[in-house]
Amino acid sequence: MAMTPDPHLAMVRPVTPRTPQGCEECLRVGSPWVHLRLCLTCGHIGCCDSSPLKHARRHAGSIGHPIVQSFEPGEDWRWCYVDEAVV
Repeated sequence: MAMTPDPHLAMVRPVTPRTPQGCEECLRVGSPWVHLRLCLTCGHIGCCDSSPLKHARRHAGSIGHPIVQSFEPGEDWRWCYVDEAVV
């Protein structure tokens, strides 16, 4: 049985990380993070769900950009916050 591709992948664009040094909001407020996620629609760098402030998920929910990619060295996976699935 063939799997249907995630329709949110249509929102993926070529992006440049806006704050490659870390989570955009955490850098602004001085909060620590655990892992980083890159928004594949606009280039926002946010912290993961294991981080205290979960900025990547907040960005996805408030801005409506559902697909992120891990911004950790050596990791090459994508996540859809709408479908809660690897894409």
